Amino acid sequence: MSGGMQQRCGLARALAVEPNVLLMDEPFAAVDAQTREILQFELLRIWEQRPTAMIFVTHSIEEAVLLGHRVIVLKGRPSSIHETITIDLPHPRTRDTLRLPRFAELREQVWGTLMREAREAEFVLER
Repeated sequence: MSGGMQQRCGLARALAVEPNVLLMDEPFAAVDAQTREILQFELLRIWEQRPTAMIFVTHSIEEAVLLGHRVIVLKGRPSSIHETITIDLPHPRTRDTLRLPRFAELREQVWGTLMREAREAEFVLER
């Protein structure tokens, strides 16, 4: 079975028990870029039909902005919440969402937060 099909099966198994909250930790990390995008939009389609609270962990800024209602940027070890960014993009989200100026603004806001944190950490290391 392909990686994409394995991910679909895992998602189907998780949703079959109708959970109150679904934890997804880097669920699309092991698939190629095209399959990742297909799975992202499949997850959005499923969510539109059957809203379920999800905690979605990802290192992809675009994925976080596309799929999220909020992006929580963590910092430090152990991690703590550094910033919470509300994602106010319209629903349903489609490939057209990726071309919205607001999508780009939110992506840059998350990126800027991460880069400020990285610069601060670098400054501490230089001391």
